[in-house]
Parts: sequence; structure tokens; C-alpha cells
Amino acid sequence: MSGATHTAAGPRLYDRTAELAAVARLSARAAAGRGGVLLVTGNPGEGRTSLLSRAASDFPGTAYRVAAPHHRGPWSAARALFAALAPTPAAARRALRLARGEGGLARTVATLVTEAQTVLICVDDLHLWDAHSRAALAAAWREADGRGPGRPGRVGWLVSAARHHRFPEVPGAETVRLGRLTTAGARALLGDLCAVAAPAPPVGERLLDEAAGHPGVLAATVRRLTAAQLAGTQPLPRPAVDDAVLAEVYGGLLERLPAASRRLLATVAVAVLAGRTGADCARAETYGVRDGGGGADGRAPSARASAEPLEGLVADGLLRRRRGGAVGFDDPFLGRAALASARPSWRGETRAPGPATGATPSADPSAEPVADRPAAGAAALARGQGHRADRLGPSAAVRALSPVARGRAQLVRGLAALAGGPVMDAHEELLQAAELLRGRAPVEASDARFLAMEAAWAGGDVEGCLAALAGGEDARGTERDFADGLSAALTVRLDDARTALTRVVTGDGATDDPRLLLRAGSAALVLGDTATAARVHARALVRARAEHRTALLPRALEQLAYAELRAGRYSRAARTAREGLRTAEATGQHNVAAHQHAVLALVASVEGDGTAVTEHAGRALATAGPHGLVQAATLAEWALARAELGQGLAAQAAARLVPLVRPGPRGGHFALRMLVVPCFVEAAVAAGRDAEAREAAEEYAAWAALGVDGPAQAQLARCRALLGKGEAPAYWFGEAVRRHDSCGNDFERARTLLAYGTWLRRRRRPGDARGPLRDALVTFERAAAGGWAEHTRSELRATGGASGGATDPAAPRELTPQQQRIVRLVARGATNQEVADHLSLSPRTVDHHLRGVFARLGIRSRVELPGVVDGWDADREARTVATARPERR
Repeated sequence: MSGATHTAAGPRLYDRTAELAAVARLSARAAAGRGGVLLVTGNPGEGRTSLLSRAASDFPGTAYRVAAPHHRGPWSAARALFAALAPTPAAARRALRLARGEGGLARTVATLVTEAQTVLICVDDLHLWDAHSRAALAAAWREADGRGPGRPGRVGWLVSAARHHRFPEVPGAETVRLGRLTTAGARALLGDLCAVAAPAPPVGERLLDEAAGHPGVLAATVRRLTAAQLAGTQPLPRPAVDDAVLAEVYGGLLERLPAASRRLLATVAVAVLAGRTGADCARAETYGVRDGGGGADGRAPSARASAEPLEGLVADGLLRRRRGGAVGFDDPFLGRAALASARPSWRGETRAPGPATGATPSADPSAEPVADRPAAGAAALARGQGHRADRLGPSAAVRALSPVARGRAQLVRGLAALAGGPVMDAHEELLQAAELLRGRAPVEASDARFLAMEAAWAGGDVEGCLAALAGGEDARGTERDFADGLSAALTVRLDDARTALTRVVTGDGATDDPRLLLRAGSAALVLGDTATAARVHARALVRARAEHRTALLPRALEQLAYAELRAGRYSRAARTAREGLRTAEATGQHNVAAHQHAVLALVASVEGDGTAVTEHAGRALATAGPHGLVQAATLAEWALARAELGQGLAAQAAARLVPLVRPGPRGGHFALRMLVVPCFVEAAVAAGRDAEAREAAEEYAAWAALGVDGPAQAQLARCRALLGKGEAPAYWFGEAVRRHDSCGNDFERARTLLAYGTWLRRRRRPGDARGPLRDALVTFERAAAGGWAEHTRSELRATGGASGGATDPAAPRELTPQQQRIVRLVARGATNQEVADHLSLSPRTVDHHLRGVFARLGIRSRVELPGVVDGWDADREARTVATARPERR
């Protein structure tokens, strides 16, 4: 904005040069027959309606203004649109019927606008339109882009909506966002508002200072003042921009929000104002309560703790996520209005000592009473002057907060850190919130304890988990079972853990509440039942989608991806993790996104995609390090090590895995440490670190005996095979394959077969080695594990075959006769040009056939073809001998 002032027949505008230029471009497109859509967004009172009025008055053709109807029923807004466009009420009714039919709104508008007309349709407050009309209007705009048959090319659409409204995707549409006025623009507006008598200079400066460039707030404040107050003969209210002014400007917006959203905004406002007085103001601007109802005992309404509705407000633009996961208001006036609109009983408000209501304050600014400083502090915050707000202190409402309100402020800070900050900070905030809410708001206290446990789990802190679980003495039902069962599991009392957690899986797993389903799935994972965990988490995801729980989706997808990973369903885990990553990034849940990157890195390590492993693991570790995400960091490091092992870099993989399998605070995550041991044993044995491998395997054997992981016994047998001497490994490899067959996870079974085949080859038994290696190759190829498949092919070639399929008798039949001829010629040393001349082909065709041969036979270059042909001939000779022997008898 340039600060220029525009005058015309319409309303006078201030600092709207860029916006009026966008309107002029729209008018030019409409006059040229290209049409177009201009979307205008802004906060209440920032001048959306004035801009539309000015555009309509300046438009050289015919302009129509359509406001949102008072009655909001299906097609009510479309009815208002056609009432403005149609010449008669009967024509408007016919147009509505046509728009609701196959014709659609675009063709209907085209029938009401002649080709010679240039029309501007100004739609005000689109966010108040009904859903049917908005959908029809969006479809009409897409047709107006030139791809629909009903294109009204000489029609321009100027559409305004509140900042929190999400406009539909319209190709070619331009969006302008209204903002605050400059000091010069605000001063010009104040002069027009006080045209009869200019305000006294001190009064004018104070009004400009408190309004902070907001045109609607400035106008509403001036309207509430008397002539004597403007002249300076009577004192101004303190603050001049008080709750009544903000209610006038923002009341309509807040009234249309659900009650839970209003309480949520008020809680964030409390946290913002309270946090500004502490040492860490950025971390205090956080959020997080969910809907509940007030109790009959006069207590505050039960606002259940959840990041979900907050993420919806962030997505709507009513709140803004800042660096480090903190959340605050883009428009501080909105926060003050939300806090003022909340019930005093919910805010925990008490009247501050001082003059009685209605008493006249001193006109001398230097005599400002202490009780008035919070209002000035809020005004300073509205202007972005945090240093002044810190000196002036918090508002009276913040100073007099009840324990429940203080607990909720702690709760929102903890939720913000859990979503996108240091998780152990979140753990401490949530534990303090639970203590403040205990006995006063039991539902919130329970949720705060559970979230504190989740934070400690992500941070790999067993003691933190137990501290959070121990605080719920008043918990009942499956909540009590979950706390007792998880505490028993963490202290290795597995019989007690199984009994309690099984009740959680059975009870919560049968509900339709996605939060309870997520808890049941977590209990199943602790029990080692990955199939049930994946099934229950899938149900939680379905319910979250059905209930449009947008902000809960990242969490559900995170849990489901991990359960599918544990179950060995790698392709499903990758698909789920990719979706979870998109939703986590869209809602600003950076810690969830880090976990999804770690899952994707592990899947990529299975597929052998080293580039993807490095990328996803790097992004996971970039967040996990500063935020203390030990679980995500362990998964990412495990992925990097497994990729290195697949590439034959055993020493490097073993060095990376050593810290992960060691106990203690510097080791890996307590729930993942044993899962990493089989990979470490394989790498350590290959790297010559047998003593460390044996020590880790002994600890793994004790853990596998507990029965908390299905594939553990199979992987233990593989570890014993790798560590065995003489012919003992043959028994243990066979035992491992047998156990894999009963517990699933084909990838781990293929790894066992690869290790078995490698051991046989090194024992100079290449013929015996080919069977396990071929089985492993087939499984790796089916799982799209390219790196592991290539490793297996190299082992097969070392046994004397070109690849797993090259010496198969059926291999020649998989090639066309032309390809077989090309293979035999190349195997004799012919070049592509020589083969082309011999077979009357082009060299390019020969190259194309060779590429197909390499893919079918699983080889990498032409130098391997002689071995392939020799294998074919040997197999053919063997079959010829076998068929000739019966004839001699």
C-alpha cells in the first residue's frame, strides 16, 4: 500500500492503491471479454464492503452488489444473487431452477447477461453464504476460466470474505489481502470521521495509537466518544479501545463461531498475555483446549485438551503458528475480543481493586492508575510493542486467573511444544497443568497426564512416562487399565501388563471414538500384537476422517504407519506415512512430520533407495535433535545403518548401531533398542566385532523369551546362526526360516535366506547356496527391495550363476526367439553393429532388445551373457541325457 487516498463517487478509501489497481485489472479483463475473479480477504472492519462499494461505483459497465442473505438455508444466497440480476421475481425463480439443474450457475448467469453488457458482480461476505450456493459459484468460476461451455466472458466477479474463510481453488483468480492503514492513512480517516470538529491533538494521537491502524476499530471508537471527549475537555475512557468497541467490530465474527472455538481463542489470548510478562514470551503464545460443557456446580466449562480444534483455527487463519511451534494471533484485537466475550466464570475473572465501575479516571496520563495499565499493555501488544507491554504488566484478568485458567494456560503451552517444540518441555508443562487441574477439571487433568506420557515416550524417558502415569489415582475403567498396564510394561511386570492392556484393546478397540481407538492400538503395540494394532489404528483413521477431525489425522496416520512398519507391511507403511507427512506439515505438527520422515527412511532402506534414506533420515534428525525426539532419531539412524548394511558397508553400519543398542540415556529409544539388535548382530559379525555381537544377542535372547514381539524368536535364531561355529549355523538358519514362516514378515525371512545362502557359499557349497539365494531374490523383488535384490544377485553370481533366474531352465522361454539369437551372438563377442548387420536390424533395435534381456534375466551388462548361455546349454544337455536313458533300457 502506498498511503495514497482515493476519491470518487463511491466511498473514500485510504491506503488502498494496490487493491484498487487489482480491481482495475479485473474491470479491464471483463471489458476485453476475458472475465475473471478477484478475491478480497480481510479481518472485520478492515474495509471489505467499502472496497466493493467503491469498485461498483467506479465500474464503467453494469455493477451488481449481492450481500449475504439474513436467512441461511440451502440455495438462499443463489436466490439473492438471481434476485439482483434478474429483471423480475419470476425470472429470478426460473434462473434458480436452471442453476440447480444441469445448466449450472455459469450458464444461468450467461442467460441473464447479454453479450453486449460488461458486468461486475460484487459478492460480499462469501463466508456467510450457504454451502450449496458456494459450491455452485465455485463451479461457475472454473467455467469462467474458459474451459466450460457456459463461459460468461464479459462478467467479472469481485468477491469478499473474512480472513478465516478458505476460498475455493479458482484457476487464474487473483487474491488481495486487506491490511492495516499507515499512520498517514489513519490520520486522514480520523479527519473524515471528525469532519465537524477536529479532535484535540493529544486525543487524536491517543486514538491513532490505540487503534493501531485498524480502520474499523478507529471508526467504532470515534462513534462512542462525545464531542467533549474529542475536544479534550472530558477525559477519554481507559482504554479508548475497550471491550465494547471490540465487540462492535468483532462481535459478528465471534458469534458465528462455535462456543468451543470462542473458548479456545480466549484461552490462547490468556496464554499470550500471561506469557508476555514472563521470560519466555515466545513459548507462551501457545494453545490447546477442546469442547466441553459447563457444569451445574458453577465451575468452568470442561474444555477437553486436544490440539485438534486449535489446528483447525490455525488452518482457518484465526490463529498463526510461529517459529518453534508457538501459536498466537495475527490480529491481537481478535484475541482481546475473544477474551472479552468469554464468561467471567470461565476466565476466572475477579474485579480488581480500584475505583468503582463508571468512575471517572484522571485525564493526566502520568496519573494512570495501576489497574488501568493492563489495558494500555494490551494496546501496546496490539501495536506489536512487546517491550512496552512488558513494563506495563498483565491485564487484571490475567493477574486474577483461577487455578483452572492457569492450568489451561499451562495446557496450551504444553500442547504447542508437543506439536512442534521440545517434547520434554511439553512433558513438564503438561504435568504442571495436570496438577493445577486435578480435582477442579478432572477430564482436562486426565488428558494432560496422558499427553505428558506421550511426550516422555517420544523423548525416550521411562521415568517421565511413569511419572505421568502415576498421577492419575482417580482414573477409572480402561483409562485406569491403560495407566496400570503401561506402567507394568515399563517396569517389566509383563503378566500384569498383559491383563490390563488386553482389557484396553478389547474395551477401547470396540468404540467409535478415534482417541480411544488410538489408545487401544497403542496398547496392542505394547503387547506385540502388530496385526491388531494396525487394524485398530486403521479404524481410528476411518473414524477421524468420517468426523472431519482434520487435526487428529496426522496422529492417526503416524500411529498406523508405525504399526504397519512393525507388521512388515512396508508398502502400506510408506503410503500411510506419505499421507501423514502431508497432513502433519499442513497443520504445523512438525514433531509428527519428523516421525513420518523416519518411517519413510526405514521403508526406503528396505527398498534399497539410498538417496531417499539419506533425505528422509536427514529431515527426521534435523527436527529430532533440537526437539529431543529420541524415538524418531532412533528410527532414522536405524534406517541409515540398514541401508549401509544393504550396500555391504558392514563396519560403518555396526558403528552407527552401537549407540542404539546400548542401555542408558545415551542409547537408543527404550522401546526400539531390542528391535535394532538383530540388525546390529548381522553388521557386527560381518565387521569382525563378534564379542559385542554376542553380548547383544544374549540380552536379546532374554528379551525374546518375554514374548512381546512375534518375529523375535525367528530373528534370535538368525543371530545364533551368524554367531555359530562349524555346522551349527545350518541348524539355526533352518530354524529361523521355520519360525519366520509362522510369524510373517517376508522381508526379514528373505534377509535370513540371504544370510544362509551367503554362509553356504563361503563354506564352498555353491550348489546348496543357490536355493536360499533364489528364494531371497524372489522375495526382495516382490517387495521392491532393489538394493537387497542386487546384493542377492551378486551372491548368486558368486555361486557360478549369472543371476537368480539366468540359469533357470525356464529362462530361455521367457525371451523371444529374436532376443535369444541376439543373446547368443553377443555372448560370442559380437558388437551391436555386428549383430544388427547379421540379423538385418538397426543398432538401436539391438540395444532395445538387450535392455529387455537384462531386465528379464536380472543382469547388469553384456559381459555376463556368456555365463547365461553356458547355463542354458548345460541345462539342455542335462534334460537330453535324462530323456535318452529310458530309451536305452
